[in-house]
Amino acid sequence: MKENTLDVLLYLFQNFMDGEYEIDPDRDFLENQLVEAGFQQYEIDKAFLWLDDLSNQQAKLCDSQHNASFRVYADEELSSLDLECRDFLLYLENMGVLSTENRELVIERVMALDSFDFDIERLKWVVLMVLFNQPEQNNNYEWIENMVFDSSLESLH
Repeated sequence: MKENTLDVLLYLFQNFMDGEYEIDPDRDFLENQLVEAGFQQYEIDKAFLWLDDLSNQQAKLCDSQHNASFRVYADEELSSLDLECRDFLLYLENMGVLSTENRELVIERVMALDSFDFDIERLKWVVLMVLFNQPEQNNNYEWIENMVFDSSLESLH
């Protein structure tokens, strides 16, 4: 199998984090489900580390007022985030969907994936995961969720 960390995260998010699951699954249960689904232990461990880091970063995040800023991307970020992705992040920030702090968190989480085949659809999922556990971002989460699932449906046709 050629799954990567983001594939594991997407599987977790789509199957266990949407609140439709009857029980509150613990890490061991989720790990077993992922192994049964065919994911490799190395990618599972990386996905849980990614989620732990996201949780730690969100705990440090203080929601400040939306302020205009100019983002200069490092070379490594430019190689991971193409122009379409960078434009999308700017669009979300200008629309007030992402604060500058959340934008930075999204970029940091993208870089933590070490993915070479990163595109805008995957970026939307990362944005969705970043906003998921922030109750004050519920409207923005729902807006991105609709965008993600609408584009997923379009790609199926």
